[in-house]
Amino acid sequence: MRAAVEKAPLYRTVRLDHTVNTPRQPPVPPAGSPDGAAPSVEAVRTALEGVVDPELGTDIVDLGMVREIEVDGGAVIVEVALTIAACPLRDQLRVDVERHVKAVPGVNSVKVRTGVMDPGERSALMARARLRAQDKAVATDIPATAKVLAIASGKGGVGKSSVSVNLAVALARRGLVVGLLDADVWGHSVPRLLAMEGALQAQAGKMIPFERAVGSGLLKVISMGFLSGEDEAIMWRGLMLNRAVQHFLEDVRWGALDYLVIDLPPGTGDVQMGLARMVPRTEVLVVTTPNRAAQKVAGRAADMARRGHVRVAGVIENMSAFTCEHGETYEIFGSGGGQRLADEIGVPLVGSVPLNASLAAGGDAGVPIALDDVGPLAEVFAVMAERVVTEISPLVEMAGCSARLLERVEEALGPIGA
Repeated sequence: MRAAVEKAPLYRTVRLDHTVNTPRQPPVPPAGSPDGAAPSVEAVRTALEGVVDPELGTDIVDLGMVREIEVDGGAVIVEVALTIAACPLRDQLRVDVERHVKAVPGVNSVKVRTGVMDPGERSALMARARLRAQDKAVATDIPATAKVLAIASGKGGVGKSSVSVNLAVALARRGLVVGLLDADVWGHSVPRLLAMEGALQAQAGKMIPFERAVGSGLLKVISMGFLSGEDEAIMWRGLMLNRAVQHFLEDVRWGALDYLVIDLPPGTGDVQMGLARMVPRTEVLVVTTPNRAAQKVAGRAADMARRGHVRVAGVIENMSAFTCEHGETYEIFGSGGGQRLADEIGVPLVGSVPLNASLAAGGDAGVPIALDDVGPLAEVFAVMAERVVTEISPLVEMAGCSARLLERVEEALGPIGA
C-alpha cells in the first residue's frame, strides 16, 4: 500500500456479575472506520489535537509542532518539532502522541520522530503562544514551574475529594510543597477531611493559605469552607462560582509550590470551563468508579477538558474491589471501569483505590489515610504519587524550554497584554 503523507504547519476472587443473560457481542467498529481499514492522515491529525503542550496550554497541532504525518497501512509515523533539542518535555510529549494516535481505529504501531524548530518556526510558535496566553490566562501567584493538577469527575459520589486530599498528602510526604485548592464551592469538604478550621488571613490584599507540615513536605490549603460555615449553604449561580475560583487563583499568596492540586466540582460546568481559560497549563486527572455507568459519565469530564485544550493526564479508579477480613475479594461496584476509560481516551490508569472503610473513617476524623506509615491504602496513594512525579506529570527544569522563551520575549517587548 502506498504511504499517505501530510506535511503541516493469593486471594480468591468472588465476582459479582451485574448482568443477566447478556450475550457477549463483538466490538462494533466506529462509524466511518470499517473493520480492518487503515486510518486516514486526517484522523491521526485530529487525534493529535488532544496532545496539549503542558507549558503553553495549547495543542501541538495548533502550535505548529506537528511537521509530518505518514500513514502506511496501520503503521503511523509522526514528526514533532520541539523548540530546542534538549527540551525537558520531549519524553512526555512523545508518550502523549503515542497514546493518542494508538487510540485511532486501524492504528497498529506508532513511531514518533522529534526534530528542532528553525528560527521561523520558533517565532511563529511564540507568537501563537502569546495570543493564546492573552486570550486565556489570568495573573496568578502560582509559580511558572509548578504543576497544576485538577481532579475531576463526571458525577458526584465517586470519592473525588478524598482522592484529591490523599493524593496531595502523598505528594507532600515526598518532601514537596503542595497547594490544595478546594474549587468545589457548593460542596466544599477539604477542611473537614484535613481537620482544618478558622478564618483566612490576608496580607497586602492577598489571602494566606492554611499550612500543614507533612513529613519533610508542606501542604497549603485554600477552601470556601474557611470563608463560610460548614453547615452554611452556598446558593450561587455559575457566574458567581466561577468568580470565586478566579479569586482563589488571583488573590492567594501561594508562594513556592511544586504542585497545585485542584479539587473540582463534579460535572462539566462553569468552574471547569473557567479553569481551562484561567490556567491553560492545567492537567486533568479523572476519577471514576469501576461500574460502566460511572465510567461513561466520567468520560464526559475528559471530553470537556480536551475541548478546552487542557491535557488529560490520567484516570484514577476509586472504590475498586473490597477484600474482607477472610481474604475474599468482592467487586461490589463492578470491575474494570478505570482501565476501560483510560483505554478509551488514550491515557494511563494512574492507580486503583480499593473500597475500604478506613478511607472514610480517616476523612471523618480529619486524618487522611495517606498519612499512615503502613497499610495498603497508604501504599496505594504513595505509589500513585510516585507515578505522578516520575511519569504522569514530572517536575522538569524549564531553563531552556518555552516557558523561559516567553520570559525573554516579555523582557524584550513588555508583559503579555501590555
